[in-house]
Amino acid sequence: MADKRVITNLEALVRRLIDEHRKSSGTVRELTAERDSIKAENRALRERVRSLEKDLARKELTEGLTGRSSDRDKAKARVNRLMREVDKCIALLGSPGEDAGKDV
Repeated sequence: MADKRVITNLEALVRRLIDEHRKSSGTVRELTAERDSIKAENRALRERVRSLEKDLARKELTEGLTGRSSDRDKAKARVNRLMREVDKCIALLGSPGEDAGKDV
């Protein structure tokens, strides 16, 4: 009799563990889906912020160049920085042609 009761108790415990595992697995699936959704939303919002920052920088530059803003010096500095970057690119484009006749 005692053996049957132990087996019955073990069976009940195993069934309960299986049920809890199923519930936990369902919860994990729901939370994983929610996490993925939040990650996607976060990515979209970060991209939107980057886009808005670019737009803002462009507008500040425009206002600075037209003289309607107190950021005129900032705009000039940015234009100068961009011009230096373009000059570096032009220099890099010209350098392989200069080295073409030299032995390496």
